[in-house]
Parts: sequence; structure tokens; C-alpha cells
Amino acid sequence: MVAYNRGAWDREVASGNEWTRPAGPEVIARARAGDWSVVLIGYRAVPRDWFPAELADAEVLCLASGGGQQGPVLAAAGAAVTVLDNSPRQLDRDREVAAREGLAVRTELGDMRDLSAFPDASFDVVFNPVSNVFCPELAPVWRESFRVLRPGGILMTGFLNPDVYIFDVTALDERNELVVRHPIPFSSLDLPDDERQRAYGTGPIEYSHTLTEQIGGQLAAGFTLTHFDEAPHHADATARYLPGYFATRAVKP
Repeated sequence: MVAYNRGAWDREVASGNEWTRPAGPEVIARARAGDWSVVLIGYRAVPRDWFPAELADAEVLCLASGGGQQGPVLAAAGAAVTVLDNSPRQLDRDREVAAREGLAVRTELGDMRDLSAFPDASFDVVFNPVSNVFCPELAPVWRESFRVLRPGGILMTGFLNPDVYIFDVTALDERNELVVRHPIPFSSLDLPDDERQRAYGTGPIEYSHTLTEQIGGQLAAGFTLTHFDEAPHHADATARYLPGYFATRAVKP
């Protein structure tokens, strides 16, 4: 899975997926002037009060968050940023923006379940926009995030509503129709090869995760949940009927 999704996200960069397009100079200039925002879910800006009151010099891990978007913006706003991602080409985007703008952004290639490159209590914030949909298990993600955060550290994460996976992907993508088909839990790996190719092409393997895995898993790892948000999916017909995305803010006591 790790190797396949690494190649898949490298291909997404080559094809211009919107989450692989680096922030432009005007976005970075505004961030340097204090006018910045980043997203966890869809196009909804994260509330500023989810972040530490003082972002300058805060140690931030952008977890599975390559693409030259959130990491460079937070660095321009004053944070000390490390970006970990499974895709070398996504990390290239962060390095591209950092070089262009003179930003200090550290990049680390790796699986979001394994943060052994970082010592205990290394970060003040773990920022994890929608990405664990590409990860088969979440308990290690929450345990490792808890470990690398300092006491009082903040975990912000965005994730897909698992209910969106009950719908037939081809009908949704090609005809914008909601056809209930799949039981939950769902993985695109479980589809027949021809159907997976038709629905997902060469894109990454996806996994639904229950709210017990998502929210209960954070609590089981030791986090205290402080904030919750939801947003419609930014790109399909499910937005008419249910929130496609959830976001949580949690704190390490």
C-alpha cells in the first residue's frame, strides 16, 4: 500500500491534482503580513483559534501534508515547519516554494503511521489535513502523533465522512448520481480489478474509517477533544445531502 500510494500521489502531481499545486507568491506575501489561512477539510479555512495564540517559532509537523500549500503558508506566518509525506513529488512542491520564497521548511519522506524520525515531544502542533483516507489503519497515526507532541500540544486533523463510501463511485463521478451500493467499511482494494480501474484509475488506494477509529482512536491514544467542525464535500453530489468532511482539534494533556 505504501509503495503503491507513493507512486499514485507522484502521478497526481504530474497530472495537476488541485492538492498538489503550490501556493503562489501572493499567498506567501499575505502570510508574512499576518493574513493567512490553511484548510483541513474542503475549502473551509481552519478557525484561527484552533492554532496556538502565538504561532511564531511554534514547531509544526504538517503530517501527510505535502504539496506546497499548508506547510509554506505556516512557515511564512512564523512557524518552524516540518512536512512529512509519502510522496517525493509532493515534498518537491514544498521545497519548490521554500526555495522560491526563502523559507525554512524541513521535509521528511515517510509513512504517517511511523514518526520514528522524530523524538518524543518534538512538536507543538500536528496539522493533518484529509489524508488518512489513504492509510489502512489509524491507531498508529494517533499514537505517534501523541508521542511527538509536547504536553499541551495540538492535533488538528481532517477526514472523510465514511458514509460517502456507500455510494457507487462511477455513478457519482460520471453522472453525479447517488447510488447506494457499498457496505462500510470500504476499501477500493476490495473492488474487482476492472471496476477499480474504471472508478479510481491509477489513483491512490482509499479506505473508509469509522468514527470510532477516527474520534475514538484519538481519545484512546490519550487526546482530549476540544473542537469539531464539518463541511460539504467540495467536488461531488453528496454535498446536497450530508457533510463529506469532518475536522477535529485535540490536545495532549
